[in-house]
Amino acid sequence: MNLVAIVGRPNVGKSTLFNRLTGTRQAIVSDEAGTTRDRQYGKAEWTGREFSVVDTGGWVVNSDDIFEEEIRKQVMLATEEADVILFMVDVKTGVTDLDEQVAKILRSTKVPVILCANKCDDNVSQYEAAEFYSLGLGDPYCISSATGSGTGDLLDLLVSKFKTGAKNEEEGEDIPRIAVVGRPNAGKSSIINAFIGEDRNIVTDIAGTTRDSILTRYNKFGFDFYIVDTAGIRRKNKVTEDLEFYSVMRAIRAIENSDVCILMIDATRGIEAQDMNIFQIIQRNSKGLVVAINKWDIAEDKSPQSIKHFEASIRERMAPFSDFPIIFTSAITKQRIFKVLDTAKHVYDNRRRKISTHKLNEELLPVIEAYPPPSLKGKYIKIKYCSQVPDTKIPTFIFYANLPQYVKESYRRFLENQIRQRWDFSGTPINIFIRQK
Repeated sequence: MNLVAIVGRPNVGKSTLFNRLTGTRQAIVSDEAGTTRDRQYGKAEWTGREFSVVDTGGWVVNSDDIFEEEIRKQVMLATEEADVILFMVDVKTGVTDLDEQVAKILRSTKVPVILCANKCDDNVSQYEAAEFYSLGLGDPYCISSATGSGTGDLLDLLVSKFKTGAKNEEEGEDIPRIAVVGRPNAGKSSIINAFIGEDRNIVTDIAGTTRDSILTRYNKFGFDFYIVDTAGIRRKNKVTEDLEFYSVMRAIRAIENSDVCILMIDATRGIEAQDMNIFQIIQRNSKGLVVAINKWDIAEDKSPQSIKHFEASIRERMAPFSDFPIIFTSAITKQRIFKVLDTAKHVYDNRRRKISTHKLNEELLPVIEAYPPPSLKGKYIKIKYCSQVPDTKIPTFIFYANLPQYVKESYRRFLENQIRQRWDFSGTPINIFIRQK
């Protein structure tokens, strides 16, 4: 999937455009530089083409001496990671020193760059946008991210810049793709090295530019799948990059290219905000999940009570989705690393599990009769039957009712729990739809 990065100095309207492209209000819009970090990634769709959008705003440090350096780092990172860059400038303030610095970096990149002149709210400001030709990045596209003016033409241009051509989808189509993700220093490299071992002739590199997740075929000990590896890609500007922003950008790539994600958590540090950022990306992409608690060999307390407490705290943080396996492992001592692989394969099988309509109705209709949806406005809701939709990415079930609009979210969760109690869908999300009979 294509990745679009929105870059530019603070307060040019990056977050407003991000919200408009993704059709959400995820990014907080304010006059101050810096927004919440876990709100910066979203999905957008135009003319049938789906793509990811990253708003680079919000990782700026509020200090004059390192302010410009932070923006420079973000732009460098965006040029390495993105497929298309939207460079936003502000017509109201004109060309600034910071715009010229960003433009200097972007002129030397091979990634397609679209220059967006924002806040063009009237005809006069469209003429004023001509001064941005001095940045040497081609025609400035006049838009207003607040009103939406010009964004349709911008999206047409954006989609035309996407890479086309066959991907590696055909190769091993039925072979699971497993991504190892997690924040820096959680042990991703170590566990992948432990998987692959010394006998490296089993490794076949399929793809791997600096902007793609490396896809590695793994076929020994009875396993056969692709590892989507973010850890093996070396950073160009290793010292100067913002590690947190970097790891989330990398995780987006890996997660979108996978079926099941192994989320690595450092046992010595517990679950942190960045782990939650990556978990939310996994959820938004509806991928399978296995949580691996790494470095368990050096954990201070390994008692059964400690394990129970650790598991409970992770499930509590990730609620309402709590039906996923948690494995305590060590990449260094190779403790339970093959259980991690085995479980990831099991989660992949769960994603493809099909339940016959007869079996579904036989098991669920008596429960629905005993615990029907609560009546609303004096109307009784009756669910007649249910079935699983074939050929979907994740298990999807449709329940046919006389008044589907009155079925609350809490009852959908009840139905999902009933399905999970009877069949093994551990680690995979489930879609529940209520439709008119």
